[in-house]
Amino acid sequence: MLIFEAMFLFWNRPTRSARQSALHIRERFDFDQEFIDKLDQLHDGALRTGLVSKADLQEAYRKSRDMQYNSRSLSMWYTFGIMAFVVLLTPIFYETLTFLLGVKCFLPNNHLVWEATRPISDCGFCRNVDGPLILKNMSREELAPYAYSTLPIVIKNAVSHWPATSLLSLELLKEIYGRYPEALDEDCHFLNFHSDLKSIRDVFNMSPERANLIVGSTWYVGFSNCHPGVLEELRKLYGRPHFLPADAELSNMDYVFLGYEQGAYMHLDYVHRLMWQAQLKGNKSWILAPTPECDHVCQSFSFYVEPGDAVLVDTRIWYHGTSIPKGQFALTIQSEYS
Repeated sequence: MLIFEAMFLFWNRPTRSARQSALHIRERFDFDQEFIDKLDQLHDGALRTGLVSKADLQEAYRKSRDMQYNSRSLSMWYTFGIMAFVVLLTPIFYETLTFLLGVKCFLPNNHLVWEATRPISDCGFCRNVDGPLILKNMSREELAPYAYSTLPIVIKNAVSHWPATSLLSLELLKEIYGRYPEALDEDCHFLNFHSDLKSIRDVFNMSPERANLIVGSTWYVGFSNCHPGVLEELRKLYGRPHFLPADAELSNMDYVFLGYEQGAYMHLDYVHRLMWQAQLKGNKSWILAPTPECDHVCQSFSFYVEPGDAVLVDTRIWYHGTSIPKGQFALTIQSEYS
């Protein structure tokens, strides 16, 4: 378009020389000398050949101006549309995102996200492992060589002396939480697994017939006792595991798992520490599996625990699931250490 405008200026200034017109254009468009020389040649050639008339040049100039105007108009409306879109939708997007982030379990446990972003295993943790290391009840000094390893461990009769093995039950849990009703509103972690129970309130509101599996479907849940009062009362029933190293840092939150039959589905725990679990009531079968990238060098295996046994598993790297014998009630306490 600039070329057409420059040629038009040349044509309509017969009193000026081509050089003066070029200088005028240079001042207006800041063209370099090479471009001005080429424009002079184009102008002189058009005049000599007579193939370009004044009307042709005017028409070309007009069309080029119209094209530039339309292009600028389209660009202006396009820019305005984007700005309007951003201005109008940004508050809506912000409110929607805020709402979704505030919805509990919008992405339940984030397992899909965690699985997609977990680091790849080097398979050293599971190579040549075909079962847990089974030990008799032992002191922390005897367990020390294995305490921080990734090798799954079962310590037989390790917690059979705990008062919790005989005292802790669904009824006692309901009684303890009843003394701290605010604990039911704490934002503690609740796992319903495959059951239809969605909160601790649902668990405690079950009828005795449903709780004892006389009527209704099977149920199995897990929840953290993160309320200080509840935690203090529960730890009077079991205390610190004597087999853990003296320098082990314990979590300030424990988990209770209880219910029938179905147990926990296969999963990884996205936590920061190793795990210990005490089998207080009932029997439980465990199945451990390596991460998928280690299937070619490692194998899955299962084992069985009884009341009074303790299990130590690095559930961050071992896929694990549990099941309970049909019709049998199981209760466990679980926590972390490092």
